[in-house]
Amino acid sequence: MSDTTPGSTPGTTPGTTADATEATARALAQRFVRDEAGFAQLTTLDARGYPVTRTMTAFLLDEWSVATVQRRGHRRIEQWRRRPQTEVTWVGSPRPGATNERPHVFDLGRLPPRVVAVRGEAVLMPPGWTEQVYRAAVTAQRARGNTRAPLRSPEEVAADLVGVLIRPVRVRLEGFGDGAQSFTFVP
Repeated sequence: MSDTTPGSTPGTTPGTTADATEATARALAQRFVRDEAGFAQLTTLDARGYPVTRTMTAFLLDEWSVATVQRRGHRRIEQWRRRPQTEVTWVGSPRPGATNERPHVFDLGRLPPRVVAVRGEAVLMPPGWTEQVYRAAVTAQRARGNTRAPLRSPEEVAADLVGVLIRPVRVRLEGFGDGAQSFTFVP
C-alpha cells in the first residue's frame, strides 16, 4: 500500500529507502539554505496577476516557513496585501558528488543546480515579531563581521520595517537526491 499523506513521496511506503532519501534531501536542503545559498529570489504577483521576482534576504525556518523583514515602502508589501500567494527560491551550485547520467530531455553537459522552492501564503506580522526576527538576524550577521547594513533601534524597526512570515503550502527540492531526482512535499 502506498502512502500519499502530506510530507511523503507518492508511491512510497513509510520507512522505505525512498523515505530515507527524502529525509536526507530535506536535511541537506535546510543546511544548503542556511550555510551556502545566501540571497533568495522572491516572487509576488502584481496588480495584473503577473509574477514579479526580486533577489532578497529570507530565512528558512525548521518547519519550512520563511521569515523576512522588509522596508515598509516596498511595492511587494502592497502586493502581499492584495494577493498573498508567493514563492521563495534559493538556487546554488550543484552539490558535491552530483551526477546527471540520464538527462530527462536534453544533455547540456552540466550538472543541475540545487534548488529549494517554498510556495506559500505571506502573512504580515506584528511589530513584536518583526523586532524579534530583525534583532536575531542582525545580531548573527554582525557576529560574522557583516556590519555595513544600518543598525536600527527598536523604534526605527517599528517605524520602517515590516515582518513577513510565509506559511508553506508546497516545497520542492532539486539537486539533493540521485541524479535529476527531485522531491515535492507539503510540510
